[in-house]
Amino acid sequence: MRITLDGIVALDAIDRHKSFAAAAKELHKAQSAVSYTVKQLEEALGVELFDRAGHRAVLTDAGRAVLEEGRALLAHARRVESLAARMREAWEPRLVVVVDGILPMDPVLLSLKRLADEGVPTHVQIRVEFLGGVQDRFEASGADLMLVKDYVRSAALVEHPLAPLDVVLVAHHGHPLAAEESLTLEDLQRHVELTVHDSSDSRRVADTRIFGGSRVFYMSDFGSKKRALELGLGFGWAPLYLVEDLVARGELVVLPYVGGARYSFVPVAVHPKERPLGKAGTRLLELIQERGA
Repeated sequence: MRITLDGIVALDAIDRHKSFAAAAKELHKAQSAVSYTVKQLEEALGVELFDRAGHRAVLTDAGRAVLEEGRALLAHARRVESLAARMREAWEPRLVVVVDGILPMDPVLLSLKRLADEGVPTHVQIRVEFLGGVQDRFEASGADLMLVKDYVRSAALVEHPLAPLDVVLVAHHGHPLAAEESLTLEDLQRHVELTVHDSSDSRRVADTRIFGGSRVFYMSDFGSKKRALELGLGFGWAPLYLVEDLVARGELVVLPYVGGARYSFVPVAVHPKERPLGKAGTRLLELIQERGA
């Protein structure tokens, strides 16, 4: 069975105008050509599409069913044509972004929503990794962009600074450390430290903020770490945006560590120099920077 879109287009026009002649005029074709196209469609499908007993072009039940499905095909075909047109405008077909799990996801997700609202046709894939796993995934998957806290810099990579982020050392208000007026490294090392597991095998990006105690619990992500802090399981570093409300309510306490209980870092967006960002990647980066990620 062979069906052409030309046949569906003719069927749609005839039904809307209730006339072969009017349909032919809309399609800029001779009436005989339109009739021949419909006849070919009927022969391909093995059914009669029009009741030819009257003066007006009236669809049979089979014709109506074929037209309903055909209009769905036409809509899809028009979307494909629109997609191809956008691709000719240099929209890349795929964009892979690796995000460091310590960074806030809202700016990324809101930027993706903006891309969708703007009708960008690029397929976007977001992957979340931690510590060295960010760069490992970036390189292994041939990703286009990574948003990262720490990575091994190279002349082959181009970076763009993002908005600074604050990180605080916290524990539940009922934790023994929260009752102290001043804490030394030895004080911290006597308690369970909570951290996030490096999702890489290379360990080429070291976590320099671990305190070196004998009991360290590794969480799979910062959502789990936040919950562990809320439950008083231990103490640890947390990005301020993630725990700010809990600190404000007094549920978590910033610990009075003599070595400093707060630090800031500037995350960066990184892409390969030999593969500059395409139109969608450039637009996504602009949006993320506008939203303060």
